[in-house]
Amino acid sequence: MFPFDPASISSRLEEYNKKVEEEGFWDDHENAQKLLKEKKSLEIRLQEFNDLNTALSDVETLIEMAEEAGDESMIEEIEEAYKQLLSDMDSMRIKVLLSGEYDRNNAIISIHAGSGGTDAQDWAEMLMRMYLRWAERKGYKIRTIDYQDDTEGGIKSAAFFVEGEYAYGYLKNEKGVHRIVRISPFDSSGRRHTSFASLDVMPEIDDEINFEINPDDIRVDTYRSSGAGGQHVNKTESAIRITHLPTNIVVTCQNERSQHQNREVAMKVLKSKLIELAEREHKEKIDELKGDYGQITWGSQIRSYVFHPYTMVKDHRTGAEVGNVQSVMDGDIDFFINEKLKGTVKEK
Repeated sequence: MFPFDPASISSRLEEYNKKVEEEGFWDDHENAQKLLKEKKSLEIRLQEFNDLNTALSDVETLIEMAEEAGDESMIEEIEEAYKQLLSDMDSMRIKVLLSGEYDRNNAIISIHAGSGGTDAQDWAEMLMRMYLRWAERKGYKIRTIDYQDDTEGGIKSAAFFVEGEYAYGYLKNEKGVHRIVRISPFDSSGRRHTSFASLDVMPEIDDEINFEINPDDIRVDTYRSSGAGGQHVNKTESAIRITHLPTNIVVTCQNERSQHQNREVAMKVLKSKLIELAEREHKEKIDELKGDYGQITWGSQIRSYVFHPYTMVKDHRTGAEVGNVQSVMDGDIDFFINEKLKGTVKEK
């Protein structure tokens, strides 16, 4: 089915249980919490595996009962149980594939409208809604850190945390340019328009990772917040914009209650971005990162959402496609996420 070693997991759980019982386990509260978190994750993984085995045995029992009784009325029940088993197996296989260093971390998503005015800004807002709906389906929490809307409609940009286990692992391959083809609701002539929005995805990096950003390499600007955010918005210059000068990476945060909190969150996002970038560029030191890394390259188009003259969503990396574009816009994107994670390529 897929590489999975329950015996090894059981052995690690035994080791963790012994450590928990050791005297002085709670002396280092931070490490104790990390061990308990890992222990809980392994217990869930092992339970899921055991549940699959139980479900398989149940299907086999149903088949045996139907054969012995010659009862064809049980066929529908067996088929439903088998379909559910296959679905659960596929879900677990995906989790096994999420073995990267940061796959279990929270994700930080940034969305930017491309050129095209209100059409592109409207598309960026639609894209944000799609990922918020997906996160809601998964039971993840959302924390918005920046939201730049426009008076004419849509958003210029937005950034938010997706908080929950494996959020980054699931979303990491969503990074790139997303294209929409539709009859523009903003064109009085009813013409077809193509608009673009870019999506960046980073893992939220744990605070315990030792990482220093040279103060001389950043410029910090303050400005008044805009958009939804409470009564404090537009009254004080609490919003923060941090520019990392060597890479031209810009991070903004305006949704926290104070300038200090906004700066703290912005620095956390910048830290995550630089660490992710250094690993992607195979650089041992952050100081080695030079050049313009401010935005995703517009040529890196990963998916098209076609509303006219037909309806289809197609992933250009795997060839995966579906015809129900509205379902996708409502957050039903697991098919595309899973196909990319499994590395399958459908014939075009």
